[in-house]
Amino acid sequence: MEFWREALVFLGGLWAGTINTIVGSGSLVTFPILVALGYGPVNSIISNAMGLVAGGFSGAYGYRREAASAKRTLLRLAPVSLVGGLVGAFLLLTLPERVFTFVAPVLIIVAILLVVFQPRLSAWAKQRQALGHVPPEEADHQRLPAVLYVLVFLIGVYGGYFTAAQGVLLMAVLGIFFHGTLQQSNSIKVVLTLVVNLIAAVSYLLFAFERINWLVVLLIAVGSTIGGFLGAGIGRRMRPGALRLVIVLLGLMALVDMVSRLARG
Repeated sequence: MEFWREALVFLGGLWAGTINTIVGSGSLVTFPILVALGYGPVNSIISNAMGLVAGGFSGAYGYRREAASAKRTLLRLAPVSLVGGLVGAFLLLTLPERVFTFVAPVLIIVAILLVVFQPRLSAWAKQRQALGHVPPEEADHQRLPAVLYVLVFLIGVYGGYFTAAQGVLLMAVLGIFFHGTLQQSNSIKVVLTLVVNLIAAVSYLLFAFERINWLVVLLIAVGSTIGGFLGAGIGRRMRPGALRLVIVLLGLMALVDMVSRLARG
């Protein structure tokens, strides 16, 4: 890789790690960059997901206090996310790459829409949590409905297959069914996303080792690790509108690029 390409991938990882901790959808930064640099869509998802695992660890560490206050909830939901992520990774690795080429533009559109409407989803979640709010120390002992487990599993499948915007989906679902604080929900989101990316990364190591671009993984890992620490601090006080706008623009670029590839056959 030329230096400017390496720098671009690193900056993409830094940005993705930061916004994953704040609002989610970091893959809508790194995935378009990798596709634009000429990497195949499936190989881009594989290398991207592996690189973002490091950022997930740093983001989870940054939210460790909030995560500790929701430990029981995390212990109940993490296995569900793990199984969902495993199923999603299996689909990515076993279905023909042509299928992903057709499905990816649809998933990008879904991810972009989720990012666009994320403020409304957050406001709705905040309203729901305010209505059913209980003290943080009590929120972790509430009974979780069966539908929450089902939705977390499906989001895990989606995340294991495509990764982008699973955090936005989790925040919307937790806003309805988990009556804790928004910071508790955000910490749960960060950890569950990490679980999905981690099990997907292990699957790639075992079954798609030859498709991993280790330089890309390293650059995204270092960038997203730094970004994860930054995002955990920024996320408590930042209005992420500008970041959201750039995410949408990059997502649209990836969409145009993938649709043009399909048109060329």
